[in-house]
Amino acid sequence: MTNLPSKKLPHTQSAYFQLKRMIMDNEIAANAQLLEQELAKRLGMSRTPVREALSRLENDGLVEIIPRRGVRILPLSSQDMADIYLILTGLESTAAEYVAKNGLSEKQLDLLREAVDDMDKALAAENLEAWAAADERFHKLLVELTNNQRLITMVETLWDQVHRARMITLKLRPKPGQSNSDHRALVNAIVDRDSEAAFQTHRKHREKSGKMLVKLLEDLGLNQL
Repeated sequence: MTNLPSKKLPHTQSAYFQLKRMIMDNEIAANAQLLEQELAKRLGMSRTPVREALSRLENDGLVEIIPRRGVRILPLSSQDMADIYLILTGLESTAAEYVAKNGLSEKQLDLLREAVDDMDKALAAENLEAWAAADERFHKLLVELTNNQRLITMVETLWDQVHRARMITLKLRPKPGQSNSDHRALVNAIVDRDSEAAFQTHRKHREKSGKMLVKLLEDLGLNQL
């Protein structure tokens, strides 16, 4: 998820983060077509920073700027998500293998365990939004613990798109109890310093998740742009 930084930002950056969050959380619907002045009024700022923010969002692949007609929010497609998950599965599985091979401190392991515990608590309370937030935290922690900035940056870019799809399909998916079990199995493999088990456990988990998400998007008719 894209969170707006707490400190005050220049107007262009503020517009970028606010619009990106709205798109990521589907507050602005896919395929919506809006004028610059509409968005400027919504954000309470002038059109110039909004125009610059939209240019950045177009580079991110989130919007299409239509000359003299405003901007269109680009939709997701199941094929996009299949392509993204193919890459994401490889990158995150490599991260899992790496941290298992190199080991983590007890404090770092506790951060992963805490995320899984929060997933269990959210599921018990039937709070899918809290479950999704804890799940995202686990996956991002896993990658951040590699301390490989190139890998972190690549995965963060993919996660922006995945977050949109997950928010659309969150209440349509089966209860994710098996997902929690997969995460605990991965933590155990990392504790055991079993890099092969970590790689295979996470690869299978991500492959299952990707297939389910793609199927849900197809069921919603989001199989093409």
